[in-house]
Amino acid sequence: MNQNPKDWKTYDEFAYGIDTNRLPATEALTGSSHKIAFDDGRTLELAFTKGEAKWSDGKDSGTDLSEVIEVAPKTYFVEIIFAGRPKEAETLILNTETRRVLSIYSVVREVKDSVGEPQVTQIFRPGVIEGGAASGPVPHESRDLIGLRAHFTYSPNHVYEHTYLSSQRYAWQCLVGVQRGHGDVDLTTTYKFDDNLYIFTFREFKIAVASTFFYNFNDMRSTGKFLGITGDGRIQNSPAGAFIRKASMTYYLPGQEPV
Repeated sequence: MNQNPKDWKTYDEFAYGIDTNRLPATEALTGSSHKIAFDDGRTLELAFTKGEAKWSDGKDSGTDLSEVIEVAPKTYFVEIIFAGRPKEAETLILNTETRRVLSIYSVVREVKDSVGEPQVTQIFRPGVIEGGAASGPVPHESRDLIGLRAHFTYSPNHVYEHTYLSSQRYAWQCLVGVQRGHGDVDLTTTYKFDDNLYIFTFREFKIAVASTFFYNFNDMRSTGKFLGITGDGRIQNSPAGAFIRKASMTYYLPGQEPV
């Protein structure tokens, strides 16, 4: 039985137009090939053509739709949409100069496999592009956003406020848009990629959707995607992007910091 509040919007109802302020795609990686070695032993080979990526991970391979966005200098947000795996999607953040990589693999699970948890789960894999020495910081989980309250303008009809409560949860509310007046607290994971560059992800409880966003606090831009189930039961992978405005910061006394 649906326990959501009255008039709670479905994923497709709030996502329409949420990519208005997204950065444009780039062809900077077209024609290039990369072999990525992840810390957990997984390897991934990628060859980019216009709008597509040929991939192989040692177990499976294919050629699928791919979008590449330069979200910081030499740093790319790569989205691979698997035609043969509609319930799965891989987002890669890779820097071709430092050779650092973070993979965020999102999976829409069956309801029976996610009792008490968000239905869409995410797997995080740091790695490096082979062929040279990696430099710069290793992507790692971060507490840096705790206490920040910020506003995200995705379009004239999509403005949201985020408050980062702890290393595991954040609160959101809609200030402008079809979800105005609605809000919730959801599970999060945050990785630091480099100075002022973060990957923020969240997994919702009330509807089957998870998100992956790259925050560039130098340019105050957010670039990301949602993967989830629409109101009529379809799997949908939706792009999104926003301008960021920091609103306030909360500081905690020693010994009273959130988890």
